[in-house]
Amino acid sequence: MGLYQEDFYRWTVEQSNLLRSIELEGLDTKNLAEEIASLGRQERKELRTHFNVVLGHLLKWHLLPQERSKLWQVTIDSERREILWILRDSPSLKDNLSEIIKDSYEAALYLVMIETSLDAKDLPKDCPYTVEQILDLSFPIGIDKELA
Repeated sequence: MGLYQEDFYRWTVEQSNLLRSIELEGLDTKNLAEEIASLGRQERKELRTHFNVVLGHLLKWHLLPQERSKLWQVTIDSERREILWILRDSPSLKDNLSEIIKDSYEAALYLVMIETSLDAKDLPKDCPYTVEQILDLSFPIGIDKELA
C-alpha cells in the first residue's frame, strides 16, 4: 500500500514539494503543486472544524448540565468519529494536534459565548481536556466530572 492510501495529508505535502522541484514541458507544475498542497491544507482545516464543534459541545456539556440534550451527545459522537476518520486517513496530522486543538479551543470559546449566556469569565482560559478525552467516544457521557 502506498503513501496515498496510508497518509493522504503527508502524500499531498510530498507530492507538492516534488512537483515544485521539476519542470516538465507544458506541465503547469507551479499551480499543480499549489493545488495538491491545498488539498492537504483542506484536510487540516476540516479537522480543525470538527475539533471546534467537539470542544464547544464538551464545554457546554460540563458548564451547562441543566441544558444537556441527546442532540449534544449525538453531535459530540459524530464529530469525534469524523476526527478519528481523518486521523486514520492522514495519520501525520496527529503531529499537529496540540496546535490544532489550541486554535480550535479559541474558536470553540467564541462559539460557546455566542450560543449561550456564558461569557469569557465563565470559561476556562486554556483547554481543560486532554487529547485522549477529546477523542474518547465514552467521555463525558455518563460522567459528571467538574472541569479542573
